[in-house]
Amino acid sequence: MQLNREALTRAYRQMKLIREFEERLHEEIQTGEIAGFTHLYSGQEAVAVGVCEHLTERDKIVSTHRGHGHCLAKGCDLEGMMKEIWGSQEGLCNGKGGSMHIADIDKGMMGANGIVGAGAPIAVGAAISNKIDGPDENGKLAVSIAFSGDGACNQGTTFEAMNLAVVTKAPAIFVFENNHYSEHTGVDYAVGTANDIASRAEAFGMKVWRADGTDFFAVYDTFREVLEYVRTPGNGPAAVEFDTERFFGHFEGDPQRYRGDGELDRLRAERDCLKIFRASVTGAKLLEDVDLDTIDTESLKAIENAVQASRAAPRPQPENVLDNVYISY
Repeated sequence: MQLNREALTRAYRQMKLIREFEERLHEEIQTGEIAGFTHLYSGQEAVAVGVCEHLTERDKIVSTHRGHGHCLAKGCDLEGMMKEIWGSQEGLCNGKGGSMHIADIDKGMMGANGIVGAGAPIAVGAAISNKIDGPDENGKLAVSIAFSGDGACNQGTTFEAMNLAVVTKAPAIFVFENNHYSEHTGVDYAVGTANDIASRAEAFGMKVWRADGTDFFAVYDTFREVLEYVRTPGNGPAAVEFDTERFFGHFEGDPQRYRGDGELDRLRAERDCLKIFRASVTGAKLLEDVDLDTIDTESLKAIENAVQASRAAPRPQPENVLDNVYISY
């Protein structure tokens, strides 16, 4: 599908912001200013952006422990996210969520999740709600998306969620980002269907797609088909598997001794979705290098401003301990 200049620019800007957000966090975590575990999304940006560029605020997503990219792609505020990771009272969750539990319900971002595979049941619940609400004026349903990886595809919660989605014909989409490692274990060793996670979803009776997750255009075009299918009332859920890569460890501080010699250098050279996007659009004369370089500079400036604002932002006070813990109906 041919995208216009504005759409191409926006897609690259979103991917570049995610990349620089994560690369800067990789540096800042070494200072000790950021508490808790952090799992970086660098390398997988084409999936988050290729999926979320199709979505509206009516559509909902549920993320994983590696959720910064999904949050930014769904429209969560850059500075609000950075402040949340820094533990600021001005963060999206008032500093109580941190890296693994960022949420912004107004944007349809129902939350990252520190438990592997725990997002799928939440996404199906939201999808059932979408089905009850019914289609819009164009006869299309809002959808709910569960992002997960090759680790979550082994979890019983994911199996139960896929089955329930099929049984209820809920407009849910299971997006599997196969980055080839479940924490420190290779997919060939840990997943019975090896590099074919989509076939597991297919076994539950849903339609599935597969695409190269390092190619933004492959992700974008494939997900357009998936979305059109699931938005149609009566079709029920679907799943899509994107083959992708992560450039950092499972968590910050992971020595990655499970990687082969030269593996990371090869992946950054040959499987970088940003390099692939740049080569595609400049080669086709859709954008110029100078256009992309300008976005690179603007992205770095936006990240720097967010970091400085986060450092200076107020921290939660003792009297805030019970805020947003209990609710009165």
